Amino acid sequence: MMKNIVNNFTNFVSLTSIFLLLTLASCNSKDRSETSYKDTTLENVDPDAITITENQFKSGKMELGKITMQQFNTVVKANGMFAVPPQNQADVSAYFAGYVKDIDLLPGHAVKKGQVLFTIENPGYVQVQQDFLEAKGRLTYLKSDYERQKELMVDNVTSKKNFLKAESEYTVTLAQYQSLRKKLSLMNIDVNTLSGDNIRSVISVPSPLSGYTTTINASRGMYLNPSDVAVTVTNTDDLHIELKIFEKDLPMVKVGQQINVRLQNDRENVYLGKVHLVNKTINDQERTVAIHGDLSNEEDTKLFAPGMYIEAEIVTTSADHPALPSDAVANIDNDFFVLVKEDNTNFKRVLVKIGTVNNGFTQILNADDFEPNTEFLTKGAFNLITE
Repeated sequence: MMKNIVNNFTNFVSLTSIFLLLTLASCNSKDRSETSYKDTTLENVDPDAITITENQFKSGKMELGKITMQQFNTVVKANGMFAVPPQNQADVSAYFAGYVKDIDLLPGHAVKKGQVLFTIENPGYVQVQQDFLEAKGRLTYLKSDYERQKELMVDNVTSKKNFLKAESEYTVTLAQYQSLRKKLSLMNIDVNTLSGDNIRSVISVPSPLSGYTTTINASRGMYLNPSDVAVTVTNTDDLHIELKIFEKDLPMVKVGQQINVRLQNDRENVYLGKVHLVNKTINDQERTVAIHGDLSNEEDTKLFAPGMYIEAEIVTTSADHPALPSDAVANIDNDFFVLVKEDNTNFKRVLVKIGTVNNGFTQILNADDFEPNTEFLTKGAFNLITE
């Protein structure tokens, strides 16, 4: 009896061991199968494939586009400013010292040629007018006496001494008269209407040209010396472009070439101009050459003022090349990629070769690798490519 029990127990243990071994073998086989399946699945995933759902496309405000022909320019970059010709700007000062009596100007005031800018006062002006009137009065008598002595000298009625005295007094007084007349003209006093009744101690200073008052240095009560600049008047009608280029770029720049002008820190607005003059002298310190240009649209001159700094591109050559919007191209470690549409939701990352960049477009050197109707993700591609 005991022997049968032992045999039965031994058989049970053996069966149990066999069952456990089979179970473990089955599990190991299953694990190996799942692992193998997973490895195979990972190997089949295309790392360059990207799926974009319709909602992602709309919410990301993405856009599609094709390779198009765009104009690319070879340019010479330059910096400079707006300026006016020397004849269009005047530093106004009084030719005679005096105190500013009246001035009613602010920077930016429009003025006409001949318009009074300010007045100055000095008692010394009275003496100049008095001397002129006295010289004018004596001149009439001296001229008559000189002509009479000249006639008498011809007839040998008078002595040569009297003739020379009359001639000398007349000549000296005439010089004084002409000198004072010129001085009064500079004072803007009309000598034809000047008389003892209208002698004045205040004179006016007019504008030498039409334009705008750009600098006001004088104020009421200020004493001005003849060398002091009181007001600066600028005529902006002939506003032009002054640029500086490096000497190495000089052979590429020619009169008549297009200039693209932008204000500093404003990349959106571009104003067109043309090269008007190329200086042939090189600045010894900066090794630069001065370039002068004119704005193509005269109305644009009203938008700017002399002294405004600008950034410019002088277009030396121009040609059309296949290109994509620059937003469609992503730079990853100096390799450039785009997203090519394969179907409604699937895109593929593709390596491209790029050339120059101009006006928001990037030249695609290997454009022939793509079909003419190939669509690219032109907006929103950068983040997807670099993820």
